[in-house]
Amino acid sequence: MLKPVRVRYAPSPTGLPHVGNIRTAFFNWLFARHSGGKFIVRIEDTDVARTVHGATEGILQGLKWLGIDWDEGPEKGGDFGPYFQSQRLEIYWRMSAQLVERGQAYYCHCSSERLEQMRAMQTANKQPTGYDRHCRDLGLGAAPGAVIRFKTPLEGSTSLHDAIRGDVTFENSTLDDFVLLKSDGYPTYHLASIIDDHMMQISHVLRAEEWLSSTPKHLMLYNTFGFTPPIFAHLPIILGNDRSKLSKRHGAVSILEYEEQGYLPEAMMNFLALLGWSLDDKSELFSCDELIQNFSIERISQTSAIFNNDKLNWMNGLYMRKLAPDEFVHRAVPFLEKRLPPGVSRPLNLDYVKKVLPLVHERVKTLGEVASRELTGFFFTDEIDYALSLLIDKHLELQKTQEILETASEKLSALTLFDTAALEALLRPLADEMGIKAGQLFSTLRTAVTGLSATPPLFQTMEVLGKAVCLKRIDQAIAKIKDLC
Repeated sequence: MLKPVRVRYAPSPTGLPHVGNIRTAFFNWLFARHSGGKFIVRIEDTDVARTVHGATEGILQGLKWLGIDWDEGPEKGGDFGPYFQSQRLEIYWRMSAQLVERGQAYYCHCSSERLEQMRAMQTANKQPTGYDRHCRDLGLGAAPGAVIRFKTPLEGSTSLHDAIRGDVTFENSTLDDFVLLKSDGYPTYHLASIIDDHMMQISHVLRAEEWLSSTPKHLMLYNTFGFTPPIFAHLPIILGNDRSKLSKRHGAVSILEYEEQGYLPEAMMNFLALLGWSLDDKSELFSCDELIQNFSIERISQTSAIFNNDKLNWMNGLYMRKLAPDEFVHRAVPFLEKRLPPGVSRPLNLDYVKKVLPLVHERVKTLGEVASRELTGFFFTDEIDYALSLLIDKHLELQKTQEILETASEKLSALTLFDTAALEALLRPLADEMGIKAGQLFSTLRTAVTGLSATPPLFQTMEVLGKAVCLKRIDQAIAKIKDLC
């Protein structure tokens, strides 16, 4: 009889959540939701020296941003909090002591200096580095600074069937007597994860490929304790475009950075799912429900996944354009509030924002771009600054540009209705009247009223800015030209 699916995400709070780490959480979550099982979050905070302040909060924030919820844990204010290994130390002490009593583990008193000298000598002699079992048969007892090591079998082999990689075998002679309990009283990952996975009835362990080499140690512990091991599935590593390990030089690596930059969680979910999993060789866009429906371990690849930032940007742009107008405004406003210059009055006028944002909706790849000078910044500032060279078309003289602006200002001042249709009806014939191309007129006006050479459609932009603002900026442009004459 198959056991109910119970999986866990067990990050160490030694830094902000890496996209590869979150991909692991997401695959576990998808598997649990597809199987009608349980997804558990367990913070493995036993590496005290490397613990980073705020990392746990960052990990949980990353999960919540993506909509990854968990099913059980210590109840806190009506919600489930994650499990923390630091709150379970007595369990690890008791069970490691049992192994010592049964002769399956031992106290090691070797100093850090001796271990460093040992490794240096092994390296000099071109030998594999690993503990030399100096204390293995000395029968030493507990003492300050001592650790507990596992008595690894010296002969034979350890095999496993990985749900992604198939059958894998390790020779026991290649493994050293690894530490179970550190000198500070905290367990290593090897000990704590085995005990917790057993006690929490974890059925499947989906984790990063880097843990495959540690799996024989874990299987030995399962056997020693008399526990039934879970099914293991080691996920493919994520690489950058140059096929090296994903790092800062490839772009953001923390999931929180992508949230900060304004990527949509649904786009990031879709993108992460394709880092090692696929439905077929052509499908790329999936809703969360579709991912849950189709996800399976059998569809996870053995080969490395490539994190392609261009593809992420393309996918996020698609999801951005699929947002309903009101939803786009709802998501974009916090980025405008945060990123527009300090001189812009807040809170922003929501009615005005609802006129501005539709003009840039099709051009935005991330929400973080909405407050940029190039897209919307000029809609919210009283003063705009630009080089005069932008204003002067290369085929027009300075005085001709001044004439264009003065004539346009006079005509625009006479308009009673300042909307897109009225502006187009006025300005298109004006180019012919002045003996210039329409593009020259529009380019000159665009720079005068926005300070930019490329903007949303000119007439719609001018309508949103309003008559008074447009005339004021055209007058400022004329003044700039006069200062040079």
